[in-house]
Amino acid sequence: MKVAVEGCCHGELDKIYETLDCLERKNNIQIDLLLICGDFQAVRNKSDLQCMAVPQKYQRMNTFYKYYSGEKKAPYLTIFIGGNHEASNYMQELPYGGWVAPNIYYMGYAGVVQVAGIRIGGLSGIYKDRDLHKGHFEHPPYNNDTVRSAYHVRELEIFRLKQLSRHLDIFMSHDWPRGIYNYGNVNALLKVKHFLKEEIEADKLGSPPAAEFGSESKTTKFLSLDKCLPRRKFLQVLDIPHDPEKPKEIHLDPEWLAILKSTNHLLSLSRCPSFMPGPGGTDRWDFTVSKEDMNSILEDFGGDLSLPENFEKTVPVFDPSASTKKQPIAPPQTCTNPQTTLLCTMLELTDPNAVFLGKDNSCKIDVGEEDVEKAEGFDSDDDADEDDTEYESEPSFIMSGSEQSFSFLSTSNADESFSSLGNPDEINIDDDDIQNISAASETSVSDEDAEFKAIMEAQKKEQLSENDENKSASTSKSSLSQSDIDDDDSELQDILAAQRKTQASSSLTGHVELALTGSEDEEPQDIVSEQKKLKESDILRPVSHSSPASSDERSDSEVVKGTLSLALSSEKYNQKRTDGGSESEDSPQSKRFKRRNQQLYESADENTS
Repeated sequence: MKVAVEGCCHGELDKIYETLDCLERKNNIQIDLLLICGDFQAVRNKSDLQCMAVPQKYQRMNTFYKYYSGEKKAPYLTIFIGGNHEASNYMQELPYGGWVAPNIYYMGYAGVVQVAGIRIGGLSGIYKDRDLHKGHFEHPPYNNDTVRSAYHVRELEIFRLKQLSRHLDIFMSHDWPRGIYNYGNVNALLKVKHFLKEEIEADKLGSPPAAEFGSESKTTKFLSLDKCLPRRKFLQVLDIPHDPEKPKEIHLDPEWLAILKSTNHLLSLSRCPSFMPGPGGTDRWDFTVSKEDMNSILEDFGGDLSLPENFEKTVPVFDPSASTKKQPIAPPQTCTNPQTTLLCTMLELTDPNAVFLGKDNSCKIDVGEEDVEKAEGFDSDDDADEDDTEYESEPSFIMSGSEQSFSFLSTSNADESFSSLGNPDEINIDDDDIQNISAASETSVSDEDAEFKAIMEAQKKEQLSENDENKSASTSKSSLSQSDIDDDDSELQDILAAQRKTQASSSLTGHVELALTGSEDEEPQDIVSEQKKLKESDILRPVSHSSPASSDERSDSEVVKGTLSLALSSEKYNQKRTDGGSESEDSPQSKRFKRRNQQLYESADENTS
């Protein structure tokens, strides 16, 4: 059975399906199933865009709405998990999984399904330790915090997955399993993704729960894929053994349904932390499913676990013809989904959205100030959720070499060092295949590259703007100082000319002197005398000819000494005038002299910088 594995979708269904069609024609094969490892972006209308934790400039409709509306139908059976760039309001309509459009199935917070005897498991979202023990309290309309925490993995889903005791063939997660990079070429990875170095060295890259689940499943192969962009390895086709007597369609998994039913009482919709039961406690902690449990599930479903094609639209779909009109965008609202209602009725599960809407009171939610205060206290020491730093995950796929192969699909930073191990049955998409896709698709494929270039250009402009502002400020300051000095002050003009001549003749001088020799003013002479004494005491010292530093490469200590000498001279000068009492500090002559020194200092400072 040919299974295509795709990295982050980012709403680009048209491009992905066109690429698969190209691969089929090129390799004379038939692809039976498409698996997508997160960032699907099932955006139905403009209201859904408000539920995606991405900058506004990246909030685009893309092409999913066409499949939701019925304008198009997915040409391949598609199964996906959630990532960290999703329309979370739609995902939360289907917490236990369901059709998001005809022939496109979402696995819920976590889930297991079967296709032609191939058992596929999945875990949506990304790992964030501070939200791990909370309940699924988020629901539309979201705020800046809940729009992000809505896609954070919770302990309940991990606990449920650990109850699985039967073999899985494929497992998908958006995060890399933590430590998986130790089994690949880390140096090659860092050449492409150098920004991961700090997380790898601190052993913080990836998800601990995914790593724990992968190790328990004895994973022996890991494949990482990128998002759908030019010159990226975003898709691979694998040949997976299947049961030819079973149809290539989705069937619910009896073991997973039994686990959902037996652990329903552990569901929390509160912000407050809740912990799963474990050994040593009084509560049941082992929910391993028996054959009797599975037979009971089969009996409840009439012996038929095939997934009904019961997709229904729950919100108005985007109308591109009306997109240019100024129409108010309705805020996203909490709503139930008929698919979830049906499954909850069959298994006696709690529908979170029904609880939030007051239609079900079987589960506690945060309704009082006491609960909120308690939850806020739990979060008081947490850092802000800076999701800009959350790396854009790109999926991975794991297979074992055993007779019963296990495949792990996970979305993380893709790199050649974590790609296929050379299975002859694997088919990769390459640049030639991309060239065969329609011109319209190729044009849109470069959108994200253009965005990246635009970001870089904006940064360059910002830097140039800052430099211009600094130059402008410096020029303004210099002009202001010059305007304070009389143009007909011949004495000062002579001083400046002498200083420029001195600097031109000797570029090795590592300090600044007040060039006032020849002045009839006794006070400047006193200052020069003070400077000479400082120079002789080695406080003010020029850079020697043997020094490796040039005149414009002086050390910081030498610049500090030069500045110190000016400060000391000015301090002694001011002290002398104050002690003498001949003139007040604010006398016209004092002001004129200060302005001269300021001009000389600024001129010297510009030369040294």
